[in-house]
Parts: sequence; structure tokens; C-alpha cells
Amino acid sequence: MTIDEDWTPSLPPALVADLDAIAFPIAEGTPDPETRAQFTLPYTAPHQSHVDLVRRALAEDLTAGPRIDVTSVATIPADQVRTAHVVARADGTVSGLPLAELVFWLVTDGALEIARPARDGDAVKRGDVLMSVTARTRDLLTAERTALNLLTHMSGIATATRAWTEAVAGTGARIRDSRKTRPGLRALEKYAVRCGGGVNHRYCLSDAGLVKDNHVVAAGGVGAAVRAIRERFPGLPLEVEVDRIDQIEEAIAAGAEEILLDNFTVPGLRSAVELVAGRVRLESSGGLTLDVAADVAATGVDYLAVGALTHSSPALDIALDLS
Repeated sequence: MTIDEDWTPSLPPALVADLDAIAFPIAEGTPDPETRAQFTLPYTAPHQSHVDLVRRALAEDLTAGPRIDVTSVATIPADQVRTAHVVARADGTVSGLPLAELVFWLVTDGALEIARPARDGDAVKRGDVLMSVTARTRDLLTAERTALNLLTHMSGIATATRAWTEAVAGTGARIRDSRKTRPGLRALEKYAVRCGGGVNHRYCLSDAGLVKDNHVVAAGGVGAAVRAIRERFPGLPLEVEVDRIDQIEEAIAAGAEEILLDNFTVPGLRSAVELVAGRVRLESSGGLTLDVAADVAATGVDYLAVGALTHSSPALDIALDLS
């Protein structure tokens, strides 16, 4: 047996469209002379990356020994067909249904019937059927854990995000994520934030500039760091982190479009909003918790940065039941 490195499944167009909506920046255009080419992946559409991710996840289950699901193969006739229902075991917001469908599609080689009564972003209740899949029983159980791992993780992020967006409703502030994502899952996790009503911060280090404390130290000051980015990359969005209110004017004067207010108190945030008076967008960051979200949002900041959405949200309880 050989490993098929070039295997490309012929997915249904509707599933491809759903997977491409779980988007991320695709490498295109003329690279910078300092581009790290070894870290540029060859994808021309997001679904290609998602297929690779699911293949690697399935390989974690099917690489050792005989490379099969030994329990299912030993206990279930090869020709048995059943319907499996993916069911919410808790209230929440669902995210990741296209990824779960992709898992089932790849394991069954497309020999399945599938229905999705729920859609990503839907509020679901305990007992709701999110997806039903009819296929060979062996395949259903082989795919089960990988599909649920993706679905429960992404739905947990969407559910947590929804709680934050509801906490700041009516203030005008938006809930925003960060790059504090699990390696290899950034596109999925940022999509889950969107499903929960949040908005995404920059995807990576190359689609926007963010001057943080270490850049300030290395460049010789806030103004120097901002001016250097504006000179080298004049068209990129640029945000500057400050931890004192007296740094704000220098950052604005140098060309910052957004100011990240790091670990400011609620009174400090109000003072910053008054000082800036709408000249740039403001983001509150650093140790925010759900119980203070409404107070922080009421200061007039534009965004609340919540890294915990992607690095600490608990999974939403979802199960697979055979009928």
C-alpha cells in the first residue's frame, strides 16, 4: 500500500462553497523580497486546506497497525447501513457543520445521504438534531470522533462568542478575537467567532501591522515604530498598543489607525475615548472577563479584544446517535 499524496476528492459543489466560506488569506500577488517562501502553502482556495486538515485528523485514527477502525470492522457487517443523528446535548450556537460533513464525505467516499436541518450560526437547544447522515455503519463510526472533535470545538467558540456579543448589545462595541489560536486551526476558530456574532482581528502577521511593546523597545519608541511601518508598508492597516494614556497622541500623530488600550481600567478607557474623540478606533484588551464586558463597552471603545474566545472556550456537548 502506498500513500496518495496527490489525492484530491471530487466534493459536491455546495459543500465546496460552504468550506470556502471558512476563509483565510490566500497567497497571491508579488511577494516581498523578504518573503519566507518555505512557509507559503500552495492552496488556491480555502476548501483545499480544510481537506488536508481533515485528512490529517483522520490519519491520527487510521495510521497504526492495520490502519483500520478495528472495533467497527470486527463487530459490524460490511454491508450494514444506518442513519446517524448528530444531536446537541446542550444549548448553544453551532459552528463547523461543513467540516463535520466533510469528514463523513471523505470516510464514505461520497457514498452517503446527508441532511443539515441546522446551519452554522444557529442558536440550538438540547436535543436538536444538527445533522443526519445515512451511510455504511462502519464508516459512520470511523468518522464519528473526528467530526465531533471539530464540531464541538468550533461550536464551543461560537457559543462563548455569542455570550460576549449579547453582553455588549446596544453599546456599539464589537467583540473581536486575536491570534491566540490553536496551531493549524486558525481559519476554523476565527470562522467560529464570526458564527457567534464576533468580528475578526488580523488573520496573520502579514495582513496588518500591530505595534506592541517589544516593537516599541526595538524601534526606539512608539512614534518611530509607527513611522517605520508607514514608510515600508503604507497601505496596510495599522494598530498600536499603548499601556499609558500619554502614548496615544504620539501614536496618532505618527499614523496609527487603531489604538489598543492594554490593561486600562474602566475610568482609564473613558479618559482615552474622550481624548481621542473619534479620530481613531479604540480597542480594549487585557484580562477582560464577561462580567465586566458591559461596563467596558459602555466607555465608548470600538472593540473588546477577547483572546479567551479561541484559547479557552469549552467545547459544546454534541453527540452522534445511531438510529
